[in-house]
Amino acid sequence: MRPHHYALQVAWTGNRGTGTADYRAYGREHEIRVPGKAVIAGSSDPTFRGDATKHNPEDLLVAALSACHMLSYLHLAAVAGVVVTAYVDDATGTMQTAASGGRFTEVVLHPTVTLAEGSDAAHATALHEDAHHACFIAHSVNFPVRCEPRIVTEPA
Repeated sequence: MRPHHYALQVAWTGNRGTGTADYRAYGREHEIRVPGKAVIAGSSDPTFRGDATKHNPEDLLVAALSACHMLSYLHLAAVAGVVVTAYVDDATGTMQTAASGGRFTEVVLHPTVTLAEGSDAAHATALHEDAHHACFIAHSVNFPVRCEPRIVTEPA
């Protein structure tokens, strides 16, 4: 295995003048900065006093799993001769919280994959299992990641 390194900066931008002097006195806003890429404005989930208009770490974890699966799937489809013309995933994640903290218990991917006419729908469905095993992010989490795909074929 070859190592791949990723460097980024997360900078807190929620100091409202008194820092963390009080739990309710500071904002949860932050920026995720990767050199050469657009800044991602983040916050905590609204349940944890965050800004609902900004991405939170939980959103980004589910998005990372969804995007990794999609990219693995598209690669495998291209290699297999399955022509995908559209791919949309309505992914969901479940996190349980307790007094001692919380953890994700599951992420479910719900991709709708549109195939060109003549593509093998059964093979396209089977490729999702292979994509799951090829996804680096799914291999890095300690909770189940399930995939419930829907395959659609373009009309003639």
